[in-house]
Amino acid sequence: MTTTSERVSGPPARQVSPRVSQSVFDGSRLRVVLLVDVYDGAQQQFLEAYELLCNQVASVPGHVSDQLCQSIENPSQWLITSEWESAPPFLAWVNSEEHVRMVEPLHSCVRDTRSLRFHIVRETGSPAPDAASRRRLQASPRIGDGLIRHALTFTVTPGSEEKVAKILADYASPEPKVDDSTRLCRTSLFMHGNRVVRAIEVRGDLLAALRHVARQPEVRAVEEAINPYLEQDRDLDDPESARVFFTRAALPAVHHVTLEQQDPREERHALSYPARPGCGMRLAESLARQDETAADDPRSPILRSTIFQRDDVVVRLIDVRGGLAAADPALALGLEDPGQLAELTTFRIDASAPRHGELARCIELARMDLVTDRRSPEA
Repeated sequence: MTTTSERVSGPPARQVSPRVSQSVFDGSRLRVVLLVDVYDGAQQQFLEAYELLCNQVASVPGHVSDQLCQSIENPSQWLITSEWESAPPFLAWVNSEEHVRMVEPLHSCVRDTRSLRFHIVRETGSPAPDAASRRRLQASPRIGDGLIRHALTFTVTPGSEEKVAKILADYASPEPKVDDSTRLCRTSLFMHGNRVVRAIEVRGDLLAALRHVARQPEVRAVEEAINPYLEQDRDLDDPESARVFFTRAALPAVHHVTLEQQDPREERHALSYPARPGCGMRLAESLARQDETAADDPRSPILRSTIFQRDDVVVRLIDVRGGLAAADPALALGLEDPGQLAELTTFRIDASAPRHGELARCIELARMDLVTDRRSPEA
């Protein structure tokens, strides 16, 4: 417990736009908390697996430190905390195939896990940090809208797109109420070629909502129906196969901006950006920077923007007043600099063509096909 005599480090608070409710790109240090429930009798096995993992993680760029703690009340409950220089290097690691391989030894001794990620806003009880350390603290708290945004993505075999789209469009919506504090608010499903993206908005506990959806018979029927068309095999009756599939399918939201509340003229669109190999995170950051700047323009038709990114998969979900065709191409695409387009994406830019025409062409190449967009009652 801190006392009034302890010193609070960090720069003075500054006003941050309440429109920005989420971002991983502010450079703040990151604290990751992993709650672990270990099988009875497997504590020593878990400790040995952790020590092996710890030695590997120590060499990951951006990793600062970690701690392993065991509950004084229940020896089956453990807590792993780690600190990272910022969120992007952690996300690059946790979403990688390297991470999937690293944590595999833990699965046989762990019953359940829960991961929480936090930007560090203030520190107490320590000497004042230097200027560089202060810059790596989140300057002010962000203002959210009570919704958690997440997406899943996977690919299907070429030639099966039409069949898959029909299966995904025809499913019955699951019960939106998860429990007294958690509710499914909206599900938007898009396809771009053979890639499927399912974006969800949840009020409450995201993990509880995902588990709730997975248990619904109508959802399970759809998942079984598309199994034959998936490029990555999975067996939903095998917990390990299902876990690996959904781990790889996770497409986290890395930035979100809200300009205003719902407008009856708005349309939901999704753009899938062809990132150059190794440029996915930089592309997502560039999109986030322009969207955050555009949020201060009252004339902008982009009411909400959410950027999802994993490796080189970058998807931007936007709610547009009046539709995509009516929006300024630069705002709609989120990238107006031809140099950035050429450096970060595989879009072919014709320098001799009119700027707006080239941007509009890129939008058409990136635009995903809407399969279904469903709001829950009272959402």
